[in-house]
Amino acid sequence: MCCGGEVAELRRQVGQNSRNSSKPPSSDGPEQAPPPRSLRRKTGRKPGKQPGAQGFSLELVDDPDEVFDYVPDCCRGCGAGLHGAAVAGVVRRQVTDIAPAVATVTEHRLHQRRCGCGKVTTAAAPVGVAGAPASYGPNLRAWVVYLLVFQHVPVARVVELVTDLSGARPSAGWVCQVLRDTAAALAGVEKLIRTLLSAAHILHVDETGAKVTGARWWLHVAATDTLTSYHLDKSRGRPAITNLGILPGFTGIAVHDCWASYNAYTDCAHALCGAHIARELIAAGETDPGQHWPGQAIDALFALNTAAHEARDQGSTQIPPEITDPLLHAWRQAILVGLAEHPARPGRKQSKTRNLLERLRDREADVLRFAHDLTAPFTNNQAERDLRPTKTQMKISGTFRSQTSATAWARIRGYVSTARKNGIGAFDAIQRAVIGNPWTPTQTTTA
Repeated sequence: MCCGGEVAELRRQVGQNSRNSSKPPSSDGPEQAPPPRSLRRKTGRKPGKQPGAQGFSLELVDDPDEVFDYVPDCCRGCGAGLHGAAVAGVVRRQVTDIAPAVATVTEHRLHQRRCGCGKVTTAAAPVGVAGAPASYGPNLRAWVVYLLVFQHVPVARVVELVTDLSGARPSAGWVCQVLRDTAAALAGVEKLIRTLLSAAHILHVDETGAKVTGARWWLHVAATDTLTSYHLDKSRGRPAITNLGILPGFTGIAVHDCWASYNAYTDCAHALCGAHIARELIAAGETDPGQHWPGQAIDALFALNTAAHEARDQGSTQIPPEITDPLLHAWRQAILVGLAEHPARPGRKQSKTRNLLERLRDREADVLRFAHDLTAPFTNNQAERDLRPTKTQMKISGTFRSQTSATAWARIRGYVSTARKNGIGAFDAIQRAVIGNPWTPTQTTTA
């Protein structure tokens, strides 16, 4: 027969969903209950465009590229001819469109001259002209990389799209080679991004599974609100995190979900993701519905987060003690009650709830760092947002066909993500990389 603890654990496993675990929302069944409170702050604003916000409606331009004039021949009233009639005004109507994407062929003739000494000299090819007799140019190369990396279009469909829209007929092998060539041009930029990440004050780290040649690999991310770097590895643990080369020696605040491998880095402070903790508390409450401590802990956690936001909005560097002290007392009291209701079981495997409570007790400084240091965020959402494109890639393409292509994709994606965080468009950034002059972050990017 199962004991009460085993029954609770089975109930917890069956009841897992996106509200009480790290499972994605797409895994939730139709029977899942509506989510509880949102972690977003209430603003009191109505949905939709806010008053005074920038508009994006299409407007007339002062210098159109082409102008066509149309003059009426006869009056729509009496039918009289209008030749020589007085001018009454002009109605302007502009149509914004794009030119057809038609591949054009440009021939570069490198003339040769023979010197009196007998040596034949060939004129140098301009930048961007390959050594092969026939090649595709930088614009088409940038287009291919943009589709592969930023729009997650599979290789075969990239070939079809380019063929249908431009008339060029690239091969799948050429598309993959362009991806690898572009990644090679970004090796120095990737190294610089990682150096800047190592010097950041707040660093978000996370990892997610990825399929490479049918096997499970792990894509690790290190990010700030201005920088992103990825590392693809067979390992989820410390060797892969060390190979990423950022956490070793990092002395700022590392924000993560308490994966054990991150805790091994002791040169930095740690901040545990409040969203993960909230989901675990929700799961604990659903496993044992009669217990009230999970709700009290969640209330205290969210109230501290709200207080931190309000203090920052007021330009303060700390939450007033008269606000934090009662909330911290409520938090600690909830944990103590939970520990009493879930006593340790010497010699037996501890329940998920007991492990959670011990972590909340023993690592209170890391769990509540956001409330004591207002530079520390409440969640690890930055890293999760930066990992989301990988899940999109997996849903569309299923798997990377080779380790080389997967590594190239990750490097380019990190570069594009960093560029976009700094106001550079994805296609513009890729185009610069393709011609060998990639956009480069500066030291101020870490601010």
